[in-house]
Amino acid sequence: MNTTEPAPGQPLVTVRELRKAYGSTPALCGASAELNAGEILALTGPSGSGKSTLLHCMAGIVRPDHGPVTYRAERLDHAPEERLSELRRTDFAVMFQFGQLIPELTTVDNVSLPLILNGTDRHTAQKQARTWLERFGVLDRAEARPGELSGGQAQRVALARALVTSPKVVFADEPTGALDSLAGEQVMTELTSAARESGAAVLLVTHDATIAAYADREIRLTDGRTATLEVSA
Repeated sequence: MNTTEPAPGQPLVTVRELRKAYGSTPALCGASAELNAGEILALTGPSGSGKSTLLHCMAGIVRPDHGPVTYRAERLDHAPEERLSELRRTDFAVMFQFGQLIPELTTVDNVSLPLILNGTDRHTAQKQARTWLERFGVLDRAEARPGELSGGQAQRVALARALVTSPKVVFADEPTGALDSLAGEQVMTELTSAARESGAAVLLVTHDATIAAYADREIRLTDGRTATLEVSA
């Protein structure tokens, strides 16, 4: 395993000619992509084009049927589930459209949970969680449960949970899809600012051109294939 940190702009997560089918339905038909260290990459395309499947393969959540998935020279498509779980606790963070916060836990407990799973004591984990909640303007909701939060508040909490472990890569799957335009742009401003400050790379799945404009680069998927690589303005 290569533990050398790639320099900004150098490949961090790479996939080549990925193929993935669910039963007889193809999702990826030879998709290739490269996420570089420190960059924000938008993955766009019509509904059903394979965007989420490609993100899930790159994050080690789904195994492709064919094709390599490489993270810092480590083959994730060959890695045991224990290693993939470890990476998702340490190097990777995943944000989903609806946040997927644990409804039984308070806001601060949701954010501190990844730290506790990594062995941080509860007091220290909650202190760090409150720091991130304060940064994203939801510290006053620390004791609230997810059902008591607005959509924008819930996504800020999900963002705090994603970043609390200082991940190398944030995989964001339509993180603003359930928000109105103002809340979505606020979440994206906070996500991109925090990622650039920490040096984390971001893979952003979106169908919204306004959200894609936050990225450094854009890759389009059509029918499970990566299309023209575009440079954002």
